[in-house]
Amino acid sequence: MFLLDLFPTQHRSVAVSTKDFDQRVASIAALAEPVRRALYRYVVSQPAPVGRQQAATAVGVAHHVAKFNLDKLEEEGLLEVEFSRPPGRRGPGAGRPAKLYRRTSREIEVSLPERRYDLAGQVMATAIATSEQTMTPISETLAVAATEAGRALGHQVRARAGARPSQATTIKAVNDVLTEHGYEPRVDGKTMTLANCPFHSLAQNHTELVCRMNLDLMNGLLEGLKPGAMRARLTPKPGMCCVTIEPAHARG
Repeated sequence: MFLLDLFPTQHRSVAVSTKDFDQRVASIAALAEPVRRALYRYVVSQPAPVGRQQAATAVGVAHHVAKFNLDKLEEEGLLEVEFSRPPGRRGPGAGRPAKLYRRTSREIEVSLPERRYDLAGQVMATAIATSEQTMTPISETLAVAATEAGRALGHQVRARAGARPSQATTIKAVNDVLTEHGYEPRVDGKTMTLANCPFHSLAQNHTELVCRMNLDLMNGLLEGLKPGAMRARLTPKPGMCCVTIEPAHARG
């Protein structure tokens, strides 16, 4: 159950979820080593998966050096592997399949401060497609698309908090979901401010549109928890997201 007194005074500091961020940073950091970076660039430039000896020869390092660094790139999620025998070698005596490397299908991105233009793009693309299909003004379809995306975030919060969450568990779930989407939530009393706008560059040039989209996103999230308990409102401040979350009965 989403409680009205979601942000009690004693919870002025809430631990944020950093696991995903740490994993992405570690993956990117793996490319700081020059030999590893050269191997990665070679693998992703090839039209087919690459074997260890082929990569070692191309980059000019020993086989064991290529093996170690390619496996490290796999471990960090930058490369994927498959096993295959050379063409024409089948059956008994063909030997063990070779380990081949290719670019991962996973997308890895790190930005400081955190930006999530993928979320904005998905919301806007949905709004544009709906507007074209229904001949509805795009301002209306954008509001609907943002609210639906917010409800999806609300469902994420509910799933993480569990069937009978405590107040602290709900706070952490809200905090973690908003953190993972780049909002940098900060709790002070019963109010949650969003210290970062994950759509910053868009907001610089299209302030009213992006702020309204953020407001609809947050209201959708709150509707997905307990409608009427909390509200989101526009409170624009320099260097912060334009939305604040507070109890529904708060003044202002």
